[in-house]
Amino acid sequence: MEDSRLKRQLLQCSNGPFEKSDFSIGHRGAPLQFPEHTLESYEAAARMGAGILECDVTFTSDLELVCRHSQSDLATTTDILLTPLAAKCSVPFSPAILAADGSVISPATAVCRTTDITLADFKSLRGKMDAFNPRAQTPQEFVGGTASFRTDLYSGPTSGHLLSHKESIDLFRRLGRKFTPELKSPDVPMPFNGFTQEAYAQKLIDEYKAAGVAPRNVFPQSFNKADVLYWVNNEPRFGRQAVYLDDAEQVTDLPGYSDLVQYKAEGINIVAPPTFALLALDHNGRIVPSDYARNAKAAGLDIITWTLERSGILADGNNGFYYQTIDDAITRDGDVMTVLDVLAKDVGILGVFSDWAATVTYYANCMGIR
Repeated sequence: MEDSRLKRQLLQCSNGPFEKSDFSIGHRGAPLQFPEHTLESYEAAARMGAGILECDVTFTSDLELVCRHSQSDLATTTDILLTPLAAKCSVPFSPAILAADGSVISPATAVCRTTDITLADFKSLRGKMDAFNPRAQTPQEFVGGTASFRTDLYSGPTSGHLLSHKESIDLFRRLGRKFTPELKSPDVPMPFNGFTQEAYAQKLIDEYKAAGVAPRNVFPQSFNKADVLYWVNNEPRFGRQAVYLDDAEQVTDLPGYSDLVQYKAEGINIVAPPTFALLALDHNGRIVPSDYARNAKAAGLDIITWTLERSGILADGNNGFYYQTIDDAITRDGDVMTVLDVLAKDVGILGVFSDWAATVTYYANCMGIR
């Protein structure tokens, strides 16, 4: 960081004490270094003080809920292609087609869905870092490709334990953490074997009720507005803090003030846009709250945002999706703390998802955010 009052304030906190903070949300666990949605990843996020942990929820062929970011990501997040279960994949492994000069004409592909297998099958797999090698000629090559700013250190046959949604509830409770499950959009047509979208949304809530989890400790999420409104209208104790995720790719995709007012009128209390949506640069090049951020607060909505520590090395520029509105102001890796400071103090967010919770937890503890 450049020398500043914020830097000096953060340095004064270096010796702690440090506690967990609900401002710090473990995005899929701690996937900067640990395979996402695994026991080890969640435990790492908890050790780094994330007060809330995320299980992205999808379902298997026998309609059991499991923690995966996508119904169709098993080929890139697990070792399924290296097991006999590869025979069940919706789209079997196909090698890359390479030109004579070595360039990729057609990348290697494979699609393996949670609905291709049972819960028992799913539990036999091991998680790996989310990646694939587009040049792969074999399944063994395909499962590589981890980004250089991440690591395979914590992947392997003795780690990467996958979890059902029920198991995640038990784990997070044992760790003393709160819950933010995201109902993932199915890639298979719904109803699936009679399993409707509404039954899917209800089953997620039912598993918390069966486990005796207090609704105030659960923040169910979805990019599908109908899911959020289902919870608002059918499970109001959970729905009052349901999170409507915004899938905007750029500023022009964001809802306007009237849309945000409508969300509030419909019973939605929390929105969760990507970080770029909340930030802008003023005429002096300083990071400030965006029009969207001001509109959301004016509409009476609370805000959670995603995702920190997912953009690699910030100092090399071209930081992509999450920094698209403020990248000209990002010149050092430590600028992530300036981003956090604006989000916390000027935007006034409830919390932030991070791939490495320690960064957010440190800031939260230093600023007294519990």
